[in-house]
Amino acid sequence: MFERDVRLGLLDSLLSPAQAQLTELAQIHADALELDGYFYARLACWYQKHGQVRSFREVFVAGLFTSPLGEHREAGWVLLQQLAPHQVAGVVRVAKQRFDKCPRSLRHAVTHYLRQREANPHVFDRAALRQGKALKELYAGLHVAPCPRAQAVLFQRKPPQGSLSWKLKQLARCASPAEQALLVMDLRLPFPVAVGAVRQLTPAVLAALVEVMTPAEVMNHLKMLQAKGALEHPELRQRIEEKLAEARTDSRVSDYRALVAADAIEDDELRHQLQTVTQERLQAQGSITRSTAILVDKSQSLTEAIEVGKRVAALAAGLMKAPLHVLVFDTVARPIVCAGSTVAEWEYAFRGVQANGATSIGAPLAWLRANKVHVEQLLVVTDEEENTAPYFADQMELYAREMGVRPEVTLLKVGSASQHIEKQLRARQGSFETCQFTGDYYSLPNLIPLLTRPGRLELLMEILSTPLPVRPDLAPAKQAC
Repeated sequence: MFERDVRLGLLDSLLSPAQAQLTELAQIHADALELDGYFYARLACWYQKHGQVRSFREVFVAGLFTSPLGEHREAGWVLLQQLAPHQVAGVVRVAKQRFDKCPRSLRHAVTHYLRQREANPHVFDRAALRQGKALKELYAGLHVAPCPRAQAVLFQRKPPQGSLSWKLKQLARCASPAEQALLVMDLRLPFPVAVGAVRQLTPAVLAALVEVMTPAEVMNHLKMLQAKGALEHPELRQRIEEKLAEARTDSRVSDYRALVAADAIEDDELRHQLQTVTQERLQAQGSITRSTAILVDKSQSLTEAIEVGKRVAALAAGLMKAPLHVLVFDTVARPIVCAGSTVAEWEYAFRGVQANGATSIGAPLAWLRANKVHVEQLLVVTDEEENTAPYFADQMELYAREMGVRPEVTLLKVGSASQHIEKQLRARQGSFETCQFTGDYYSLPNLIPLLTRPGRLELLMEILSTPLPVRPDLAPAKQAC
């Protein structure tokens, strides 16, 4: 595997589905760590800040702990302290199952992580309520002795009086929904825990639950709130809208989650607000300053490419500071015109587009060339099964000669894709990048850094300039009581 293949292969893996099997992904990380550890460590740190798929952070941190270099393990130690308990458990799991090792440095980092939380009863209690299973996995899996309080809360199920677990039992014993609503508000119990303890979802209890919900939880459970009638109460609806507004800056909210939530509800005003949240969060990542063409393959059996294309167009449209051209093609190409940047508007713009016909991936390039449309980058959503002229590689040469620019090409591969276009471009020494989409729309925002940077080379340079975090000098962590 060449150095270029390692780096770009690792970048391409970031578009894997969020719930992907980790076996293949971990192997890519292991190869990259072995062949280009300098790049891997900096990409791991860069991804903690810019990455969209949380499970990938676990793989990166686990990879850092398996590195032979001390500065990499030190960076992994710092990054691990920033994770939630279930993510730390994921790091240990990935290290054991996929990297075949759980080094001493990882054990020490997890031990410090647990001791720090034991030392703060409020932090520990909330973690135990929401992620008790992950905490028990860490204690038991790494043979870390819990402090007496942690032992009582997690393993003996005898929480001390005043702890959150003790208060939750008091909530479950309340006979009156009104009392439960007051107790939910007073205790500020996490929504997933509180909703399982209440006896009846009355308007008062529902209002209390909304009040303790985070913006991400409101977004994730919006359909449930709608079904329970929460949107029909003016004051409760106003509070829900305020929570959704807070989601614009909440780091716990997935950049694509709002669009998925918008598809699940019937309320037009809330749907528009959710779409606005997504656009503002994406715009915070930067702007697309290069003229861009998104070419969507609509040939036979490529319904998936059409669905991916309209969503990528919606994501890109709100970030454009340069012209955006979207074309669908089979053996001929035609433009898709849309003035908006929401999924609903692009759904409407794509109305009537159906998957049929043969495939000429060069057809949209011929259209751009015939209409003198100047673009600096191409995103082609296709399975690469080109079988009809004009051919992509031929049209790329003609376009570069006539327009005086050779666009950077990114192939977003869908379905059971071949390597037909890649082989054509490689034979002509053409540059291109590939990303494999395998079904999870939550991973699509990972394309944004590729489109907003001036070029893939600049993105690589940004990653390589990312500093590694340094572990602070620490006294040995004391066991809390």
